[in-house]
Amino acid sequence: MLLDVPAWGRYRLLGATRDDAAGEAFDKVATLLDLGYPGGPAIERLAPSGDPARFTFPRPMRDHGFEFSFSGLKTAVRHAVRASPDLARDRADLARGFQDAVLDVLVTKLARAVRATGYPVAVLGGGVACSRALAALAADRLRGHARVAVASPRLNADNAGMIARAGWWRLRRGERSDWTLDARADLPLPGLEPSRTTHHSPRLS
Repeated sequence: MLLDVPAWGRYRLLGATRDDAAGEAFDKVATLLDLGYPGGPAIERLAPSGDPARFTFPRPMRDHGFEFSFSGLKTAVRHAVRASPDLARDRADLARGFQDAVLDVLVTKLARAVRATGYPVAVLGGGVACSRALAALAADRLRGHARVAVASPRLNADNAGMIARAGWWRLRRGERSDWTLDARADLPLPGLEPSRTTHHSPRLS
């Protein structure tokens, strides 16, 4: 997701995935490559030893808008894996080609959002933000335009920590829930507003 955050507790959705999320794509491709779970760290460990020119995978929806789609990229990797006569030999090159494609799409969209909003800070959050390669590429491409802020991997991979921090902020504002509150995975993001660009927010994630 690309979120415009004009203030704590207020969010505007600029773009989201139409199918697989980036983290889900990493996990599924890691399974195709027999790298285990979670996929992101395994692919990131292997990718530096791969040839970046050997497999050039598609960059879905990279060149327009703020939305994402990774199902086609995942399918392209599956075809390449099936066509490989020696997966052990090709595994690092496949991991490198896939990771380069995903990060290129993510950072291109992030840079487009920064240009559209004029924000001085871009915040990377969530499990995929644990990727050092993603943070490095984002910092390089946004140099001179925006600072890239990333939490520690320990915090980015801890959903409970994120939820607790959001709850702490709302509690301090005096917000309370009654006993009818239940755990739901499909709750809408509180404070989500209609999408529109703004030039007043200090952070975009």
